[in-house]
Amino acid sequence: MNPTLVRWLQAPSIIVLFLWMIVPLSMTIYFSTIRYQLLYPERSGFVGWSNYEFFYTDPAFWPAIFNTLVLVGSVLAITVILGLALAILVDRPFRGRGIVRVLLISPFFIMPTVNALVWKNMMMNPIYGILAVVWQAFGLEPVDWLSAFPLFSIIVIVSWQWTPFAFLIFMTSLQSQDQEQKEAATLDGAGFWAQFRHLTLPHLARPIAIVIMIQTIFHLSIFAEIFVTTGGGPGTQSTNLTFLIFAQALQGFDVGVASAGGVLAIILANIVAFFLVRAIGKNLTM
Repeated sequence: MNPTLVRWLQAPSIIVLFLWMIVPLSMTIYFSTIRYQLLYPERSGFVGWSNYEFFYTDPAFWPAIFNTLVLVGSVLAITVILGLALAILVDRPFRGRGIVRVLLISPFFIMPTVNALVWKNMMMNPIYGILAVVWQAFGLEPVDWLSAFPLFSIIVIVSWQWTPFAFLIFMTSLQSQDQEQKEAATLDGAGFWAQFRHLTLPHLARPIAIVIMIQTIFHLSIFAEIFVTTGGGPGTQSTNLTFLIFAQALQGFDVGVASAGGVLAIILANIVAFFLVRAIGKNLTM
């Protein structure tokens, strides 16, 4: 086919994709340089870098950055380790394996808001939650998890939903592993840990890298779980960067400052993506 014709056929989709990305980004950058309060739209005007200065000098900014990094790192560690362990367990044949697989994958298909409500009302409620009942059964005082350990609670909620995603990727990858190598290693006297270290883990290196990259992209923008359960509190203990931007935009009605926060969030996401792409690129070329 004529290369020129191919370019013309590709042009509409490329233009739409370009506009889909550039127009919102350009509007965000524009609003980040003006004073735009929804309650007083007539007072709008150019303020330059003032919105950025106001946002990153906000006392909640650095705690939000810290909480974002802790949340992303903790969820990644839990989901990768737990998903890998479950995939290895389910990879071995046993009666009812198909049903177990479906049950392990099902939490991933629950909407984040519903997931947060389930954990808030059915699991972590200090009066009638399942954890409170278990605590009382052992003669212990029930814990109000969302108030006493807000960030830890969010980590648990998000990890519960995203572990099935890691499990699904790892389970699929294990099915393509060379079984003859494992049988040969078993005949040579290699135990489980030796096979895991020298066969299974190298085989799963690429899937692990892909899981980390995809989950990082989504976890940098976690919002529903925080909004439904802790509301960013107590104080700023469970406020991440996404929730802080929401608070400025819809609670403070300040579109300019919220847009500045959005630009900073884009910069942070690109920094993380840069290092992830480099790490994954090295892994894929090994």
